[in-house]
Amino acid sequence: METPDNEKFRDSIGTINDDGKRSWIYPKKPSGPFYDKRKLVSYALLIILFAAPFVKINGNQFLLFNVLERRFNIFGFPFWPQDFYLFVISMIIGVVFITLFTVAFGRIFCGWICPQTIFMEMVFRRIEYWIDGDRNAQRKLDNQPWNAEKIRKRVLKWILFFIISFLIANIFLAYIIGSDVLLQYITDGPFSHTGTLISLLIFTAVFYFIFAWFREQVCIIACPYGRLQGVLLDNKSIIVAYDHKRGEGENGRKKFRKNEDRKALGHGDCIDCLQCVHVCPTGIDIRNGTQLECINCTACIDECDTIMERINKPKGLIRYASENEISKKEKFKFTPRMKGYTAVLGILTAVLIGLLFLRNDVEAKVLRLPGQLYQHVDESTLSNVFNFSVINKTTEDINEVTMKLMNKAGELKLIPKDTLELPKGGLVKGTLLIYLKQNTLDGDKTKLKIAVYSKGKLIETTTTTFLGPRSFK
Repeated sequence: METPDNEKFRDSIGTINDDGKRSWIYPKKPSGPFYDKRKLVSYALLIILFAAPFVKINGNQFLLFNVLERRFNIFGFPFWPQDFYLFVISMIIGVVFITLFTVAFGRIFCGWICPQTIFMEMVFRRIEYWIDGDRNAQRKLDNQPWNAEKIRKRVLKWILFFIISFLIANIFLAYIIGSDVLLQYITDGPFSHTGTLISLLIFTAVFYFIFAWFREQVCIIACPYGRLQGVLLDNKSIIVAYDHKRGEGENGRKKFRKNEDRKALGHGDCIDCLQCVHVCPTGIDIRNGTQLECINCTACIDECDTIMERINKPKGLIRYASENEISKKEKFKFTPRMKGYTAVLGILTAVLIGLLFLRNDVEAKVLRLPGQLYQHVDESTLSNVFNFSVINKTTEDINEVTMKLMNKAGELKLIPKDTLELPKGGLVKGTLLIYLKQNTLDGDKTKLKIAVYSKGKLIETTTTTFLGPRSFK
């Protein structure tokens, strides 16, 4: 069956031409109230992104995701691999929150908060407007031969793009290895840590490729979030929408003519100026309805409102609205599906908060030395060798740490000394010996409960297994 003319746009995307080749997009420079608000939000988020690795709370980096050493700091609080379940719950909460937000407000995250959009539209694209000019100037520059002007502008733009990409790569590296380590590497010189330098250059090349060439293709091809819209959106979701009832009228859109009574002629308020298409960073026509390429950046809203002002028509031909609001004049409602997602989100958040409050400040683990059996100390006493690790999850040092047996009469000896010092956010490992009388054993495996004290105060308990002879009764 042949696709109707008004649906053919769904057979391809705006960045691919009829020959299947890349169609470069030259979006018009946006302006307007929404764009100004987006700039404020974007620059605030950029400040947070660039500052967070260098901000410290009680000596801990504000945000750290050191997957290499399995150390994480969230808002200045250290987390360890033993707290991985908290990250799992946090990720599930994030997924549910984004799902709820998408059901209610569409792809607004992409247009306002997504780092890809912020860097592309508020950093790299603005540099491009500054060097190459607006839409028509960029197109003209691309089509002109390689003269002195084009070489000068291209080289300047490429150098700035590379510098910013390199800076972004360094910032992301600070999140992974820590800002102190990064600054130390910079002080030591680039060739003192060639492995890190190579990794840094690879990530720089990736960022440069994305923002200099791949661009909107990330949102259209690589990012799965756009495809989620087809599952999550419905007629009640608030999205950037074209009011087709008002814009098309009975006889469709029509070019503007001064002093013409469009309403009497049955034409809508859309004058088919195509400015909403020219300003779109993904090259779509918002008048075709909801499309996976739309990132809800609101550029078309600002541009359409400007045109409506010029022809003395009401604003809001393109606006945040649901399909039901446009077609049936229904106001936004908190639907049962949204209530369900909200309930799940509330339960998961309550569970996470509860687990955070129950999370121990100190976590100890005692494991018997692999491959080692029990040893006879004398005729009535056995000993086992154990490895231990104690993690201090707090932002303060913990001093004079000792260990004692709780459920059995015996002796516990730390090696090489009897007390430990736990640095803030630190991990201490070592060896300990446990001595028990044979007549106190429960069999070949005796479960022991060990208490951890700091200055005589109980701060943690853990368990382990003491190995004895099988023939013992």
